[in-house]
Amino acid sequence: MAYLGDAVIELMTRAMLIKNFHTTAGNLNEISRNYVTAQSQSAAVERIIGVLTEDELAVYKRGRNIKDANVPKSATAMEYKRATGLEVLFATLYLDGKHERLSELFDIAYG
Repeated sequence: MAYLGDAVIELMTRAMLIKNFHTTAGNLNEISRNYVTAQSQSAAVERIIGVLTEDELAVYKRGRNIKDANVPKSATAMEYKRATGLEVLFATLYLDGKHERLSELFDIAYG
């Protein structure tokens, strides 16, 4: 699920950047790093955690608690776990067809 959630966040980020920035693909890729890294996703969790429903919070926590030894060098273990929880939440909302809620949370997380 984190694999799909990563793609959902990447797609939403790219769509938002295309709407808001008129620049080269290289510059867009540089800007996107502010949205798609484990550190930025972990920070995004801080901005949405208070508005999650009980069910969404449960999905996030289950995703956050997935055991994975592949923590990137650019992130702490906690940042990576929180980012993974966010990815699982976004994948779940996407698969459940809750696209409006997904957009709402993305806007709060990254707006």
